[in-house]
Order: sequence, then structure tokens, then C-alpha cells
Amino acid sequence: MFHTEDTSYALIDSELKAMENDKFIFRFDEFYTLHNDHALIQRRKKGNLLALEQMVTARKVARLLSKFPFTKAVAVSGSLSKNFATEKTDIDFFIITAANRLWIARTCMHLYKKLTFLAGRQHWFCMNYYVDEAGLEITEKNIFTATEIVTLLPMQGKSSFCDFVASNAWTEKYFPLQHFTGGNIPEIKHGSLRRSFEKILSGRVGDTIDKWLMRITDRRWQKKAKRKQLNSKGGSMGMAVARHFSKPDPKNFQARVIEQYQVKVQQVLQLFNKKPVTDKVQEF
Repeated sequence: MFHTEDTSYALIDSELKAMENDKFIFRFDEFYTLHNDHALIQRRKKGNLLALEQMVTARKVARLLSKFPFTKAVAVSGSLSKNFATEKTDIDFFIITAANRLWIARTCMHLYKKLTFLAGRQHWFCMNYYVDEAGLEITEKNIFTATEIVTLLPMQGKSSFCDFVASNAWTEKYFPLQHFTGGNIPEIKHGSLRRSFEKILSGRVGDTIDKWLMRITDRRWQKKAKRKQLNSKGGSMGMAVARHFSKPDPKNFQARVIEQYQVKVQQVLQLFNKKPVTDKVQEF
């Protein structure tokens, strides 16, 4: 999935075996690692099992979120989409909404999330990235966002998610062998109450309310950023806000991860006594 060349499994196995013999990598069961530490494998297996358990809840929550007005697609993101979880892992969601109704949809969902605090289930409802159908293309084109896109696990809204994938074909630069087929993702069914709500807010009234909610949210998050407020994990709080997207500020987390990735790549290249020969590393 993440390989950049159309290479046979036999050749990959042969190269892995050679690196294992040379002690460049280590193998434990079906896993390979750069470190001779079996505890890493135990942690990985435990994380995989927890992810399977949490996906049961994630599917239920995704179905619930798909019922909110103007929701077009729901996908699981974050560590859970990479098949890994811990006891403290949140269930992160990527949401696609109707054009110019992102902020109405987002506000409805987050008002509901406030109720989940009463039951201690708020970590099930981490809707931290929204785009609408008028802004499907992700503007930050790098290894971090490409990885996040190709690992999304769509739960609801097949046609809208297919449009999103098509709008981000640039990810093939990083993962040319990754192809989204759509699978058995259900389309979102619109109930009568939802259709009535959307009809009322389909015209100028909806446009006005959507813009108003965006401005309110933007001001609130700007205040948090100025106070240098931290989230529950100790990270800086910040949101990038515009009419067609709502997402964590790339400066706070994304840039740091890319920098760490560059360092790791250089360390691996040095380990194999090779020079950094690709321009891709510099682009990241």
C-alpha cells in the first residue's frame, strides 16, 4: 500500500531477509522493526486488537453523525484509521458536508457532543476535520496530509467520498499504488426531519446563519490561541477556519510531525550508510 514502486512480494521478502541477516532490521513473528526490542511488537499487537474493538463503536457513531443535517460523508481518521489504538485513544472523524453548510452541520454535531460529556463519551465524538463539497481539495500537499487521506476509513456517504478522493489525486505522487475502489460504503439516507431542516436552511437564511456560525467559531478559537491554551494531550490549541473547511491549525501539529519524519528518514539513510538521494525528502 505504501510502496512507491510496483514491486513483487517475492523481491520485497528477499530484500527484507537480506537486511535481517545484516542486522539492519529485526523480525519478530510477522513484524519487522529497526530496533531489537520485542516489547515494540507486543505493544503493536495490543494496539491492533484495541483498534478492532474501537472500530465497532466508530461504525455506530459514524451512522449517528451521518444523520445530522447537511452531512455528506463520514470517515474515521487519526490513529484508529491506521489500525492502532490505546486505552486513551480518541475516535477521530473526518466529515464532508454540503457546500456552504459546513458550519451549520459542524455546530449541530458539536452541540450534541456537549451532551456526551454527561455520559463520559466525548472521546467517541472527535470531529476535528471538516470540508464541504465546494472545497474538497486539501491545500496542504505533503507526506503528512497524503498519509492521512489514503488511510481514511470511509463509513458513510460513498459518492461524496469518491468525489473527495478524485479531488485529491495529487496523493498519487506519494502513494502511486494506493487506489480507492469505494467498496461497500453505504450512501447516507435522508429522513423526513432532516429533509425539512435542510429545506428551511437552503436559501439566503442558511447562507447567513452558516457565515455567522463560522465567525463566532473563528473568534472563539482565536482567543484560545492567544491564551496559548493547551488541549487534553498538552498540545497547542488552534483551528484553521474558512468557509469551506474547519481543521486543526497545520502549524501546531502537522509541521512538527513532518519535521520529525525528516529526521527519522535521515537517520535511516545514515543507518544504511546511504546519502539522501531523493528530492522527496526535501519536499516534505
